[in-house]
Amino acid sequence: MSLLSKRVFAGQLMAQKRTRQLGSGVEFADHRQYDPGDDFRHLDWNLYARHGELLLKRFQEEEDLHIYLLLDASRSMSSGTPPKFDLARRVVAALAYIALADLDRVAVVAFAGGVVEEFPLTRGKGRILALLRFLENLDAGGTDTNLSNLVGEFLLRGRRAGLAAVVSDFYDPAGFQAPLSKLRHAGHEPHAVQLYDAKEADPGFLGDVELTDVETGRTEKRTVTEKDLRRYREAFDGFQKELATLCKGRGWGHTVSRADAPFDDLVLAMMRGANLVSG
Repeated sequence: MSLLSKRVFAGQLMAQKRTRQLGSGVEFADHRQYDPGDDFRHLDWNLYARHGELLLKRFQEEEDLHIYLLLDASRSMSSGTPPKFDLARRVVAALAYIALADLDRVAVVAFAGGVVEEFPLTRGKGRILALLRFLENLDAGGTDTNLSNLVGEFLLRGRRAGLAAVVSDFYDPAGFQAPLSKLRHAGHEPHAVQLYDAKEADPGFLGDVELTDVETGRTEKRTVTEKDLRRYREAFDGFQKELATLCKGRGWGHTVSRADAPFDDLVLAMMRGANLVSG
């Protein structure tokens, strides 16, 4: 899993970020003139031998990446067989473990109508058990999905820019484009992991039914016809494609999976999305 995931996230998703500050790192950046008192060890002696110039080599430092895993804990995530929330927590746990193993800094933010629980930024593989306990104790009990409130509260805390992976079904009545764009404008790199249940894609029921919104509790009685089902499937497919098109057009990562899909299939889908495998 670790080897696969290092390939998945080696580029867009989990690449090590290099700071623009110059210091004593390992990757050469440029030269500058020697000033009295500078460390002789940084002199470019080869250049001095050729041209007689005293120039210092400057290097680019590497920084650990800040990774924010934004986990949807609204009631809609509790639906499905198995519940979408189960797969969502597995995804977050896997990404967190990989990041901690790579010495990156990781935070998990559970949200619904806003931020509901948070595991603060941490570093090192020794923190994985505490993070897993945090995930185990979460439930999908939030009343609604409000990505705008999430992003607003998230950005108010003044976090350093990094990767912001949103693991959700994205069933926000107000939409997802503006919140994800706001994340990007604040310097974060969005990545959407979109989960859905098979019956959400194709409910399959006909006749007189009473529909209940799992997040608001609102009910509606209606008679469902074949035409209604066709229109619903078209609307659902359009919704799924809307997020995929947005992410592709902006160069953001995007992975979509059914909640009952094998976990290794989800990893493979991430690899395909990152153009690391074909097929």
